[in-house]
Amino acid sequence: MRTRDWDEQDDDAPAGGTRERERALKEVRAVYRQADAAYAPFSCPASGECCQLARTGRQPWLWQPEWELLSRGRPLPPPREDGGCPYLDATGKRCSVYADRPFGCRTFFCERIRGPARQPAETVGALLERLERISQRVAPALKSPRPLLEWHAETRVKEGHDDPPPEASTQ
Repeated sequence: MRTRDWDEQDDDAPAGGTRERERALKEVRAVYRQADAAYAPFSCPASGECCQLARTGRQPWLWQPEWELLSRGRPLPPPREDGGCPYLDATGKRCSVYADRPFGCRTFFCERIRGPARQPAETVGALLERLERISQRVAPALKSPRPLLEWHAETRVKEGHDDPPPEASTQ
């Protein structure tokens, strides 16, 4: 009797396996499309102000599959000296990864948003829960999302671009 390889059936793939990760990334993209549709009636001034993370003191929090989608297949940019999102273009006004920007960047938190009087809070909540479920399938040890700059710094260290922070290098 032949033993089935996990690669032959998506449902039999081990948690975090390659097929499961690919499926998770497709699902994240589907969530992003739904978020974009929910925010279609709204507009933003596209000033890039919300991307000035040091200035605003805010940054998007990402689940593991969101970070994988954002960082995969492209060079990891260095931190910006102005404290802006590392994925901003050189002018500091446009996102260089717009199609794969995180969920938090798709759901406006700017008081200058224009559109209907009420934002789609229920839809956003449901989509956030879906992102959590997707992440739990591929990274069950991760119990919450992490800030973008934390993911970025950790990955730069892993890839040998930067030294670990002093507290991480002491035993």
